[in-house]
Amino acid sequence: IFRQKKEGKDSIETIVSLIEFPLLDQTSSNSVISTTPNDLSNWSRLSSLWPLLYGTSCCFIEFASLIGSRFDFDRYGLVPRSSPRQADLILIAGTVTMKMAPSLVRLYEQMPKPKYVIAMGACTITGGMFSTDSYSTIRGVDKLIPVDVYLPGCPPKPEAVIDALAKLRKKISREIVEDRTLCQSQKKN
Repeated sequence: IFRQKKEGKDSIETIVSLIEFPLLDQTSSNSVISTTPNDLSNWSRLSSLWPLLYGTSCCFIEFASLIGSRFDFDRYGLVPRSSPRQADLILIAGTVTMKMAPSLVRLYEQMPKPKYVIAMGACTITGGMFSTDSYSTIRGVDKLIPVDVYLPGCPPKPEAVIDALAKLRKKISREIVEDRTLCQSQKKN
């Protein structure tokens, strides 16, 4: 909210959002939005990612701070889940050892499609400081499961996690557009 002087009067202007919705008419109280079930499904997939909590070391503490009130993870539509059958995003935070690798792959396979992966931290991406001396550290989680977004750092800050989520949402929106154009070209053929 900010004030401006206009011909001797104070008028208050409010900024509702930085994102404009051209379909919504703010002057009319009776608005109707028409869409297809596919578009509604894609919008809901983009706007409500449910991450699976999978953390093994110090990176998970940074991830856990996102759930608190300072960063408010929920405002992005992210509801942390503890069951892989309810999650569509897995944030792998911390060192992955060979003993934990089968469990991680099993969790990934139990997630419903479409599923997405964010590799968080240097230990997850390359093995980190354990990659040279440890015989039991996996040197990159991408050897086990496909990774969509890499988030480097030791440990990455919560702001970086939010940025990685924004990049993942852009990737998902591109997939949605590609799926739509593919479906339209198949209908023409």
